Amino acid sequence: MSTKHGPAGGSSKQELVLTRTFAAPRELVFKVWTDPNHVAQWWGPNGFTNPICELDARSGGAIRIHMRAPDGTVYPMTGVYQELVAPERLVFISSALDGAGQPLFEVLTTVTFAEEGGKTIQTLRARVTKKTAGADQYLDGMEAGWTQSLERLAGYLAAKSGPLAIERTFDAPVARVWQALTTKEDFDRWYFKIKEFRPEVGFEFQFYGENEGVKYYHRCRITEVVPGKKLAYSWRYEGHEGDSLVTFELFPEGGKTRVRLTHAGLETFPRTPAFVRTNFIEGWTELIGTNLRQCVETSNGK
Repeated sequence: MSTKHGPAGGSSKQELVLTRTFAAPRELVFKVWTDPNHVAQWWGPNGFTNPICELDARSGGAIRIHMRAPDGTVYPMTGVYQELVAPERLVFISSALDGAGQPLFEVLTTVTFAEEGGKTIQTLRARVTKKTAGADQYLDGMEAGWTQSLERLAGYLAAKSGPLAIERTFDAPVARVWQALTTKEDFDRWYFKIKEFRPEVGFEFQFYGENEGVKYYHRCRITEVVPGKKLAYSWRYEGHEGDSLVTFELFPEGGKTRVRLTHAGLETFPRTPAFVRTNFIEGWTELIGTNLRQCVETSNGK
């Protein structure tokens, strides 16, 4: 990650420009700026958490974030999106609130995202448009706050650019979840339609998946089986470069089961829109968090 920062057109209290280069695709960087589940993980200075992070990421949509400092003090802010052009640009107005819920100051923030060689050059411009008499003590820390926040974003993106990992806990025993992961009948309910499946090392299976009307032929080969605990198989696409590994791990938690899905090697696939990381995140989130959950938590599996 490279950095460049400094005031633009006057005092740093009034306007700030920060440029960062992230070793992550533009679609992913834009996603972690506009999805509240991602934003809550990196927003704010070092040591801050975000117990409330609500974003309606569309023009006119509302922003509501409560930052909690290490000493427990909560700093609420609200805002409104002015413009979103995925994955190129977003503009929003935000206001820090005082103890009575009144705005201390208002900032217009513009963030642009440019792709360069698989990396993303992000430029943030924050300009104070309104402020009260007591706002300066907070505005003095604007540059440091944004600098630390973007450092946290860099760390978060670095983690997200590694193997994709999703965890969910299901109200079902391990035996039921393992059955759903290893039988064709259950596969047909929550996964993809396949001709045959056997949980044996070396067994190969294939299926079609679709993205924006284009079908992709998946070829998979089982590489590891630990009954009731672990299933792993290779995952590649016929006619496309790249090879990856999908791993399911099961952990009993009382009568429930925690499932960890890891998909490693996504960076080996072509750098085209069909293979961007966000597609895999969204796809696996639906398959694991919705489809598999419904399959194992209902009595008839349908």
